[in-house]
Amino acid sequence: MSTTGLSAQVRTNDGWAVPHAVLTVIDLTGTQIGRVSAGEDGTVVAAGVPAGTYTAIVTALGYTPAARTAIVPASGVATLGVVQLTRVGGLELPPPGPWTIDPQHSVIGFTVRHLGMANIRGRFTEVNGRIEVTEPIERSSVHASISVASLDTSVKMRDAHLLSSDFLEVERYPTIDFRGTGVTPAGDDKWTMNGELTLHGEARPVQLALAYHGAGPDAFGGTRAAFKATAQLNRDDFGISYNQIIRAGTVLIGTTVQVELDIEVVQGTSIPGLEPSGDEANGEQPLAAGGDGRFPA
Repeated sequence: MSTTGLSAQVRTNDGWAVPHAVLTVIDLTGTQIGRVSAGEDGTVVAAGVPAGTYTAIVTALGYTPAARTAIVPASGVATLGVVQLTRVGGLELPPPGPWTIDPQHSVIGFTVRHLGMANIRGRFTEVNGRIEVTEPIERSSVHASISVASLDTSVKMRDAHLLSSDFLEVERYPTIDFRGTGVTPAGDDKWTMNGELTLHGEARPVQLALAYHGAGPDAFGGTRAAFKATAQLNRDDFGISYNQIIRAGTVLIGTTVQVELDIEVVQGTSIPGLEPSGDEANGEQPLAAGGDGRFPA
C-alpha cells in the first residue's frame, strides 16, 4: 500500500490490527474529502489530500470512534501514527486465531420444569472443541462436542433414565454437537451466535446469546478468555418427547429446556497443564481442526 497521503496504523488497545477500520477526512468547512478502508495489517492511507488542516475520524464496527487533527504539509505526506480504538463496552476481544475449550473449566448447564412448579437442574461436565476468532469478529466460528454420558443431575436414578431410550439414548447418540457459523453485535460485550445444534440425531438451527467476560494470563504462561452463553430449546424439536400426564393440564417434565454455558478457552491449539483424557491416554487424538481449519464430523 502506498504511503503517499494521510496515513495511520489502526490498532486495538492491546496492539492488534483493525483491518476493517475506516478513515474519514473532513476539511475545515465540514466537507468530506476522503474516505478509505484499512488494509489487512491495519494500515490506512487517504491519498491525494491537499496541504491543509483536517479532522481525521477513524471508525470500526464495535469500537468507539477516534478523532484527530491532521496537518498535511506541502509535500502531501502526513501520518497520524498509531490510532488506538477502544472496544465498545471496554473489553478488548480475544486476539484472532484458534482458542481451545478447556474442559476442566467449562460447564454446560440446563434447567427444565418439573410438574409445572419446580426447576430441575443438571449439567454436562465434558465438553471439547475450539473457537476460531477472526478479524472481523463477525466471521468467527466454533465447534463444541459434549459427551452425553457426562450428564449429572445429582440423582443417579434420574440420570440413568435421562440417558435411556426414553430421552437422550446415549448408546446411539453419544455426543451433542454445536457448530457456530458467525456472530452479530447485540450490545456492550454481547453477541448473538448463529449455529446448528445436533442433538439426539436431529440438527436444528440455534441462536446463542453470548456474553464476553474478558481475557488474561493464566498460571502456565498462556492466555485465557471466558464466555457465557444462553439458549432456549424445545426438546420436541429434537425428537425427545417422552412425558407423562399427571392430571389435566399438567405434565411430568416440561418441554422447554433452558441452557446455560460457562466456557473458558485457551489461546492456541493445546492446553498447558491439562490432564490427558482417557482417549488421549489410550493413544487417541483429541478433537482438533484439520489443515483447512475444519473439524472432523
